[in-house]
Amino acid sequence: MKYIDRKGNITIEENSQDKFLRHLYTDWGGRLCLTLLIRPFVSRLAGTVLKSRLSARFVPGFAERNGIDMSDYEEKKYCSYNDFFTRKIREGARPIVKDESILVSPCDGKVSVHRIGNDSRFFIKDTEYTVPQLLRNPRLAEKYENGYAVVIRLTVDNYHHYCYPAQGVQSSVVSLAGCLHTVNPAAGELHPIYKENAREYALLQTTNFGTILMMEVGAMMVGKIRNRFKTPRKVDKGEEKGYFEFGGSTVILLLQHGKVRLDYDLLENTENGYETIVRMGERIGEQKLPKRTGKNSADLK
Repeated sequence: MKYIDRKGNITIEENSQDKFLRHLYTDWGGRLCLTLLIRPFVSRLAGTVLKSRLSARFVPGFAERNGIDMSDYEEKKYCSYNDFFTRKIREGARPIVKDESILVSPCDGKVSVHRIGNDSRFFIKDTEYTVPQLLRNPRLAEKYENGYAVVIRLTVDNYHHYCYPAQGVQSSVVSLAGCLHTVNPAAGELHPIYKENAREYALLQTTNFGTILMMEVGAMMVGKIRNRFKTPRKVDKGEEKGYFEFGGSTVILLLQHGKVRLDYDLLENTENGYETIVRMGERIGEQKLPKRTGKNSADLK
């Protein structure tokens, strides 16, 4: 894995989980197991185990192995592994940039950004996607031609709650059934995971950023995507939208052409093969204002 933070510090690593998943997706024996593991009922079964009181004994070791700074989180005694995984952040630990012209990250994670072509195609690594496949809605997909797909991949050490990246009006939630591949890059090299996995999305109609499509993608051992609101309503920037239960997962933002100027470091890092480490509430772009014409510029003199 190749990560870079917003200060330019680079991490290149492959931990034990990465190695296991790579073997699972590339070895013939692993692929046989995979046909079972990606089925939703396996995640439901795993969820039952991880909600049991007995699973709480694994929490201290998991936090230590994954370098999770527990000072960021509310102090409590966890009654199960999943109770720990869905833990709440301490107030003030994820400040939200208040400026309404700034688009913020909806979650902690590793972000990459991808240009959507006028044919609705975009590439993550060497895997081709189309927006109609992602949404199963060709008409809606047209809205995002020539825009951007912002892919924020959460790993097990991340905070798994997510918020609205801007103020606006949320539409009804659309749920799409699917399997549950891991979102680890080992799987993404072999499967178009984001169009195969179970996912939910809603539209966020904003004043400054056009219509943002926000999608949550389930993943291996994620039994549930827990969105708070399923029907239309006004929402505030930084307000909690929902959370994932145990496992890795992904939030995807689709941005319309000409509405958002994404931060240059995110574009450059993706081009260089790095995922950029971001935290919920921090800046990822800004409102893109219309260019002034020569006539208007003259009028301002």
